Amino acid sequence: MKTRIISAIIAAIIVVPLFLLGGWFFNAGVVILAALAYLEILQLKVSHNTLPSAIRIMGFLGLELITLSNFNIGFSSNSISYLSIGITCLLLLIPSIFDETGKYETRDALYLIGNIVFLGLFFNLLIVTRSVLDGKKILLYLLLIAISTDTIAYFVGVTMGKHKFTKVSPKKSVEGTIAGAIAGTIIPTIYYINLIPSNLNIVVVIIMSFVLSALGQIGDLFFSKIKRENKIKDYSNIMPGHGGILDRVDSLSFIMIGYTVIISILNML
Repeated sequence: MKTRIISAIIAAIIVVPLFLLGGWFFNAGVVILAALAYLEILQLKVSHNTLPSAIRIMGFLGLELITLSNFNIGFSSNSISYLSIGITCLLLLIPSIFDETGKYETRDALYLIGNIVFLGLFFNLLIVTRSVLDGKKILLYLLLIAISTDTIAYFVGVTMGKHKFTKVSPKKSVEGTIAGAIAGTIIPTIYYINLIPSNLNIVVVIIMSFVLSALGQIGDLFFSKIKRENKIKDYSNIMPGHGGILDRVDSLSFIMIGYTVIISILNML
């Protein structure tokens, strides 16, 4: 427990100032997080063969290219950088055709592209969201969904959980899942209504918060399933007591992407 607390304090000392400063300070922090997450993906040996060094480098460049792309900051339906994603796909797909060593097959290329596009989109959304009007407040709203959902789900699951929710994560209970969804809806909704200027009525905000809370729990399960398939406890030990970068952003990644989808749909209505 002591190690876990110390790690959390150190992380806060690094992350909070970058979050408050914004701009290139925040962007640089996100770029570093993306790089560390990419290394964790490459270490999942069960998921793919050993990748050649050149491919690893091209994958890294593709990830950072997507992360730093000038995505449409209005969250419209065309908020995507076709240039960055297109270049990444071509860089990683073409070499698989000419590989004769068996170290980089087409399935490896598709595996790598899937991870890079997903992670690149998430880390780019961190930058994009922070840069818009009231971006800090929106990010805090999304973080609040992840934190309140995870915290209450864990507490209720440990103290009152009696029914297992899924084999993917045996420690999760039905009681904890429901309590987490309720907390992840009520607390962030109160925050949103009172602190974020918006034309959305309270019913829409409640529904949005509930959907995002559910997506956060799905994201947690998704990344847990990856660890289960690779027979590992944590993605890395970069944060002793907490695990790796992917252990910390699992639910937030789904929440961020889900929020973008919801806002895009609402803007089209």
